[in-house]
Amino acid sequence: MPEYKAPLRDIQFVLNDLLNSEQHYAGLEGCEQVSPDVLNAIVEEGARFAENTLHPLQKVGDEEGCQFEDGQVTTPTGFKEAFKLWGEGGWQALGVPEKDGGQGLPNSVGACISELAGSANWAFNMYTGLALAPVTCLLNGGTEEQKQRYLPKILTGESAGAMCLTEAHCGSDVGLLRTKAKPNGDGTYTLSGTKIFISGGEQDLTDNIVHAILARVEGAPEGTKGVSLFIAPKYWIEEDGSKGDFNHITCGSIEKKMGLKGSATCVMNYDGARAVLLGEEGRGLDIMFKLMNSARLGTALQGLSMSEASLQGSITYARERLQMRSLTGPKNPDGAADPIIVHPDVRRMLMTQKAFTEGSRAFVYWLAQLVDHENYGNEEQKKEAEDLLGMLTPIAKAFCTEVSQEVTNLGMQVLGGHGYISEHGMEQIVRDGRISTIYEGTTGIQALDLLGRKVMGSQGALLASVTKRIHKYCKANSDNESLQAFIEPMQALNKEWGEITMHVGEKTMSNPDELGAASVDYLMYSGYVILGYLWMQMANVAQREIAEGSTDPLYKSKVATAQFYFDRLLPRAQAHKAAIMAGAESTMSLTEEEFVFV
Repeated sequence: MPEYKAPLRDIQFVLNDLLNSEQHYAGLEGCEQVSPDVLNAIVEEGARFAENTLHPLQKVGDEEGCQFEDGQVTTPTGFKEAFKLWGEGGWQALGVPEKDGGQGLPNSVGACISELAGSANWAFNMYTGLALAPVTCLLNGGTEEQKQRYLPKILTGESAGAMCLTEAHCGSDVGLLRTKAKPNGDGTYTLSGTKIFISGGEQDLTDNIVHAILARVEGAPEGTKGVSLFIAPKYWIEEDGSKGDFNHITCGSIEKKMGLKGSATCVMNYDGARAVLLGEEGRGLDIMFKLMNSARLGTALQGLSMSEASLQGSITYARERLQMRSLTGPKNPDGAADPIIVHPDVRRMLMTQKAFTEGSRAFVYWLAQLVDHENYGNEEQKKEAEDLLGMLTPIAKAFCTEVSQEVTNLGMQVLGGHGYISEHGMEQIVRDGRISTIYEGTTGIQALDLLGRKVMGSQGALLASVTKRIHKYCKANSDNESLQAFIEPMQALNKEWGEITMHVGEKTMSNPDELGAASVDYLMYSGYVILGYLWMQMANVAQREIAEGSTDPLYKSKVATAQFYFDRLLPRAQAHKAAIMAGAESTMSLTEEEFVFV
């Protein structure tokens, strides 16, 4: 298993140099307490916890996995103790408002900690992340009495949580769900039904698990308008917060999975479970969408976390592994061969990993700051953040996880045959990260959301919120000669983005399949443009620091990586454009029977 060291210097670059976190927090009412010293102290403490407590359990989680017997789930050795320490350290309550029992820190601080914990051990991070599912639902749709009853023990780590949507016959199409809720006449409901793919639905980390469950009240209309959201704990929680009777929530089995084996993925049965309604009947998805958007950003963070872990492993190996001589002459003349990092193809792989990983960090941290604006900003800031997040969230979720598949596979490739061997840990990173393009909405679902609901649904307004921002930045830096190599291609792509959108919109009017056929390529094109925008900014910041006399090698690294991204990765956008312009005909031309001949 490759050693994990928190990338504190790069995180500091993104937070301080690129995103100016000091100014960011000072300008948001309620965030002024997050000074640079406070932020650095929190991130450094999170790094120590990730490196010393969580990372040593990563391989343990994969090798032992979760065990299931008689309805009970046993998590891997050390997970229970680590979860207790996580709660005692206050990490679970980090981003919850103080008035609700949390620490009141903004979302962007939590994003840093989630990256660190995720790179160290994403299987463990699943439990802490899903514990926040009912918390998010309660904060957005719960009454004060409900929050006081259910939040306290989740925030201390004494209880955990689960998000319960998927059923065997309904995944992306939530309106098909069959789990029933029958009113009891006393303000509670009785739930009956089965959910699948429930992460952390059963475990031995905590004494209680609070489930956020989508169900349909008897007599409610079919489709999404009949879906309501409920809170049901494994053990009923009394008004005074004490643990009550068993609530008829059982685990039928756990899944045998490709990766994330330390995270229990459960089939959950609700056989007369008592529950309370959040919000109004039939309005469950209004509350759940807040959670879904948070989960999408969390999954983008998984892409970043897996990429960082793989990048560290492959760089370490490439610097130590001796094979052949450099094409330009020996670089290690006293050794049997040169380290493989001198070879151009290995450099290509490492630079691709680096460009996508560091670009993803800038992307995800930027969105985390936009969530801060949504939560703490003035009305103008909130509206701008809402528009940008509406457009960028599906891109971040899908693009950061898709390129993470490439990054982690390249990490394995750098090690050659050793990458395929489990003892080195690189193949585990590939397996653990593979789910990220699937859960919380597949790449295809994110693409339809982006192109259909967000871009076309807003008649281009959400796209304009991004393209205007890119145009403004390019114009403001038009006199910067050293940045022209980045500005000129970005201006062209920014203009082309709108033209492609118009083309798809026009073709969709005569054939709706055109939108579906173009959607994933459109999302990937968008992702490459956004990372180009961010790498242009990072290059600008780094060039300025160098011009002012800084000798910090990080700045040179940023400029070189930005140039590599523009030279070798951003041109891929044109391949996606070509696929979009080709239209839907060849995609849809076969009959079902013509797909396979046996």
